[in-house]
Amino acid sequence: MDVMNKKSLTIYIVIALVAVLLANVVARNMFFRLDFTDNKMYSLSKSSKAVLNKIDDLMTVKVYFSENLPGEYGNNRRFLQDILEEYSAYSDGKLRFEFYKPDNDEELTQEAQKYGIQPVQLQVVENDKMEIKRVHMGMVILYEDKRESIPIIQTTTGLEYDITTKIKKLVDTQQKSVAFATAAHQTSKNENIANALRESYQVQNIQLANPIPPTVQMVLVNGMTDSLSTTEYANLQNYVSNGGNVLMGQSRVSADLQSQQGTPIQSNIFDLTDQFGLHIQENLVLDKKCGSVTVQQRNGIFSYNTAMEYQFFPLIRDFNDHTIVSGLEQLRLFFTSEIIADTTGSGSILPLFSSSNRSGAMTGRYSLSPIDNPMLKNLSQPPKLVAAYATASFGENSGLSQLILVGDSELMSDNGGGRSPENMVFVMNAVDFLIGDSDLVALRSREITTRPLGELEDASKARWKWLNILLPALLVIGFGFINWKRESGRTKLLEELYD
Repeated sequence: MDVMNKKSLTIYIVIALVAVLLANVVARNMFFRLDFTDNKMYSLSKSSKAVLNKIDDLMTVKVYFSENLPGEYGNNRRFLQDILEEYSAYSDGKLRFEFYKPDNDEELTQEAQKYGIQPVQLQVVENDKMEIKRVHMGMVILYEDKRESIPIIQTTTGLEYDITTKIKKLVDTQQKSVAFATAAHQTSKNENIANALRESYQVQNIQLANPIPPTVQMVLVNGMTDSLSTTEYANLQNYVSNGGNVLMGQSRVSADLQSQQGTPIQSNIFDLTDQFGLHIQENLVLDKKCGSVTVQQRNGIFSYNTAMEYQFFPLIRDFNDHTIVSGLEQLRLFFTSEIIADTTGSGSILPLFSSSNRSGAMTGRYSLSPIDNPMLKNLSQPPKLVAAYATASFGENSGLSQLILVGDSELMSDNGGGRSPENMVFVMNAVDFLIGDSDLVALRSREITTRPLGELEDASKARWKWLNILLPALLVIGFGFINWKRESGRTKLLEELYD
C-alpha cells in the first residue's frame, strides 16, 4: 500500500511539473494581455510590433533607474519594466533588457554618463525630513554598433512612442530625406517641426532658387506671402512633375494680429495647388469652436489682459476616415482659408478635415478685431473644408505626385501651429504617409486625449444647469422620505408586538 502511495505521489509530482513546464512554454510563445483602456495604452500597438519585426540581430536595452523613488517616479519604473517585457516577448527574444541601480556604484554611474544618462535631482522625504537626492531615470538601446538613449523618463505618457521611435531609428538602414523648401521672401521658422522630424528622417533646409535634389522624398512648404521667382517656381514645378510629394500649409489672406487687418495674398503658388484640383479661396474661415486670444482692455485708468474666444483660430474636431488623421482628436489652426475641391480632374481628392457646422467666412475687408466684431457672432454656415489630400500625374513618364494641403500659413511655424503637440502629430503623420512609411502613424496619436465636452445650445445648458441643482436635492429628499417610511413601519410593528 505504501509503495502504491509513493508511486501515485511521484506520478502526481511529475504531472504537475510537466503541466507547469507546458504552461510556461505556451505563455512564452503565446503572449497576450487584456487591455480594457480606450486607447490600449497598457499594451503594445501594432506599430510597435511592426517595428520589432524588423530587428534581425540582438538588441540590448540597459535601464539605469534608482530604487525607492518617490510616488509617480516609482510607478514609472514599474510601467517601464512591464512595457519592456512586452517588447521582449513580441521580439521573439531578439530584444533583451536589464535594470541597473547605479546609486552607490561609481562604475555604473560612469557607464550611464557615457551613454548620456546624467543623474537628476529630486526632492524626497527621508527620515522625516526633506532632502535633495540625485537619481538616475534613463535608458539606452544598443544595436550592432549604434545606440540611442532616453536620458530622463519622467512620465509614462508617450513612452511607447519614444522607445519605438528609437528602435526604428536603429533598425532602419537608411534614413529617408525630407526638406523644408523656402523662397527668398520667407522669414518664418519651423524648428519645432524640424526637430521632431529629425527623430525619423534626415531633414534639410533648401532654397527654391536651387533645383530640389532627387534624393529628397518630399518637401514641406509653408506660408508663402508673395509670388515665387521664375526660377523658384520652375524648380518646385519640376520636382512635382517628376513625382515629387508636397505637404503645404497655405492660406489666401495674410493676417496681422497687431494691426488687426488682413491682406489678400497674390502668389503663383496657387497655380500649383490648382493643378491638383485644390483651389484656396480668398477668405478667412470663422468657427464657433475656436481657440482664444489675449486682449488688453481698459477700465478707467486701469488696463488688464483677458482671454477671449477668437473665431479666426478654429479648433478642428471633425476628421475624415483616413490614415493621416487616424486617432487625432483636435487640431489648432490660425487664420485659415477655405479649400474648394474640383473632382473633375484625372487625379483623386480626399477631404481630411473641416471646420464645425457653426462656421462662417470673411471676405472683402478683413477686420480681425476680437472686440465688438459683428462678423464673429452669426456663425451658422455649414462646415468649410480646410485640408485635403490630392494626387495628380503630369505625364506618362512621371510618377504619381501627392499633395496634402492645409489652408493655414502658420501650420508649421514656430509662432503658430508648430507650438501645438496635436499639429506636430498631424505633420509627422502626413510626412510618413507621403513617403510611404506609416509604421508610427497609429502610435503617434494614441495618447493624445483632448476630449472637450460638445457644444450645447443655450436652452440645453439651462436644462442641465437646473438638473444639476435640483436633482441632488430631490435625491436627498427622496432618500429621507423612504427612510422615514421604513422607520415609521418598524415603529408601528414594535408597538403592535408589545401592546
